[in-house]
Amino acid sequence: MGMKVLFVCIENAGRSKMAEAFARSMGLDASSAGTVPASEVNPIVAKAMKEVGIEISQSKPRYLDARMIDEADRIILMGCSVESVCPAVLLGKMKKKSEDWNLEDPKGKPIEDVRKIRDEIQARVKVLKNDTK
Repeated sequence: MGMKVLFVCIENAGRSKMAEAFARSMGLDASSAGTVPASEVNPIVAKAMKEVGIEISQSKPRYLDARMIDEADRIILMGCSVESVCPAVLLGKMKKKSEDWNLEDPKGKPIEDVRKIRDEIQARVKVLKNDTK
């Protein structure tokens, strides 16, 4: 199998879920997780993704653990300062193979803003896919 990509943010309910869904739709081996997972995917994020034909409303936010970090070849932080809530041991493991996309948080934003964030994530995942060839 190809490179394993892990998308990380705090709640795993918005940006990282969108990135994982786009990556999988493009054939990448992708997963996502959060340091303090929400109980469900942000409904506005799910609606924005459904507009582009990707269903994520039933996807469950997952807790980031050391195994996920170890198994990932590349880790993408979504711009949500996970350092503030991430255990130091996990942070140390992530540093070597992570990069930060520094994206705006869709939480609490109107759908128009969420669409812009969604489109930015889709564009970045396309570039990422080309990098993995």
